[in-house]
Amino acid sequence: MIQEVRFYDDAADERLKFAVILSRFAGKWVFCKHRDRDTLEVPGGRREPGEAILETARRELREETGAERFHLRPICVYAVVREGGESCGLLCWAEIEALAPELHCEIEKVLLMEDLPERWTYPDIQPELLREAARRGFGGGAHGED
Repeated sequence: MIQEVRFYDDAADERLKFAVILSRFAGKWVFCKHRDRDTLEVPGGRREPGEAILETARRELREETGAERFHLRPICVYAVVREGGESCGLLCWAEIEALAPELHCEIEKVLLMEDLPERWTYPDIQPELLREAARRGFGGGAHGED
C-alpha cells in the first residue's frame, strides 16, 4: 500500500530504479494502454543494469509510445513511500515530434488525449506526478532538449 509520493530535486544515481515520462504530442497528452490492463498510464519503466537513467527514459519512451524524434528533459526525482521504504525514480518531460506507425512491446496502443484519463493504472501516483510537474512549470508548452 502506498503511503505517500515525495519529490526531490536530486538523489544519488544508484537510488533511481525507474523513469517515468510525462509526454505531449501535437498538443495532446500521450498515454499508454498495456495489453493486460484496461487502465491508462504514463510511459515509463525499470532501469536496466548498467543503463544511465536518462537512457532508461529515452528507451522506455521509444518502446512504449513509438517516439522516433523527441526532446526530453528531467523534471525531478520522485519517491513512492511504502511500508518497506522509498522506491525512487526520475520524472521526465518529453515533447514528441514523430511517432512510429507501429509498436513492438507490451503496450497495446498509444492514446493522444486532450484531457487526463479517468482510469489510471497507478491512481495514487501518476496524478501526483502531473501535479508536481505543473507546479515546476511543465505541462503544456515545449520544454527541454534531447
